[in-house]
Amino acid sequence: MSIEDQLAAKYPGVWVSRSPEGGIAVRMRGAPPSGGQIPLYVIDGIAIDPGPNGALSGISPYDIASIQVVKDATGTAMYGIRGANGVIVIKTKKPVQ
Repeated sequence: MSIEDQLAAKYPGVWVSRSPEGGIAVRMRGAPPSGGQIPLYVIDGIAIDPGPNGALSGISPYDIASIQVVKDATGTAMYGIRGANGVIVIKTKKPVQ
């Protein structure tokens, strides 16, 4: 099973695919990825604006240590209106030193 399938299998209503740039794209609640349906990405505690069609480039799915999907009112409470379409909280693997 690919990493995209593993991530999507953890959360009903979440579809994860690889973007053409090599990153990931997340679609929530089965809605098409349009400007009004793109979730907020938070990577290692920093809110990130996704690229076109909600794609998150510059991060390989294999660099993800954990991913949490917040699809309810908790996302709005934590991140305001930016979290209204859901929040994808990603923690990356730390490099071995």
